[in-house]
Amino acid sequence: MRTLALRGGARVAVVAAEWCDAFGVVTRGRVQLELRDGEPGPVLERDAGFWLRGTGVRALRNPGRRTARVRIVTPRARTVTRPHTGHRMMEDDMNSRNDTGVVAGPASGRTSHTRRLRGLAGTGFVASLAAMVTTTLAAALAQAVGVDFEVPDGGETIPLPGFAVVTGFFSVVGVVIAVALLRWSARPAERFAWTAVSLTAISLVPPLLSGADTATATALLGLHLVPAAVMIPTLARSLRTRTDSRTTTLSRSEHSTQE
Repeated sequence: MRTLALRGGARVAVVAAEWCDAFGVVTRGRVQLELRDGEPGPVLERDAGFWLRGTGVRALRNPGRRTARVRIVTPRARTVTRPHTGHRMMEDDMNSRNDTGVVAGPASGRTSHTRRLRGLAGTGFVASLAAMVTTTLAAALAQAVGVDFEVPDGGETIPLPGFAVVTGFFSVVGVVIAVALLRWSARPAERFAWTAVSLTAISLVPPLLSGADTATATALLGLHLVPAAVMIPTLARSLRTRTDSRTTTLSRSEHSTQE
């Protein structure tokens, strides 16, 4: 039994000879598995156990800032006799032909991960434009039916471009949160949905406290929900798709290794 310590951001290559039949348990922090082709694999939390034999995992990485620790248990190696030859050898499935790529370079993984982040940012940018246009049109419609959007403090009227600017700003904030969760969270879609819904609920408080008339307050509440209805489902779906793609890559890697 031995303990592997990974400082924040550190990466340790999986050497087949050292991980033959080894079973690891995360005792502190978080550990992310790096797949054979460089794709980031699942993030294991504390008390999670894993076995690298036949998985195609080529490295362990600490995605957090605090030091992570992995307790590694290695059973005693068995000596077997190869049929027809009579030669005795140590059984080591991780040194087989299927695992020759265990310590390959990480360039392709970084490229693929960057591509996913850029894809999410592009989706968020398009959704932000759609939210800005939709909110501005909704505000214009409300204004056409008699809502003046006058706020008692200062007696000023909110202009239509103001809705577009505010919507664009907070939409970009949502995209940044989604990108950060895709980069560092093991369940980005679920956590983004929870965070976005909570922030949307909080944003409904100011219109109720603004002192505006009933029509203006009601319209402002609706205009807070319009961009949320555009941004949250779009980004959550995009996060879920990219997370499923990452999981599929892990499954394919495991299948190709076992064949």
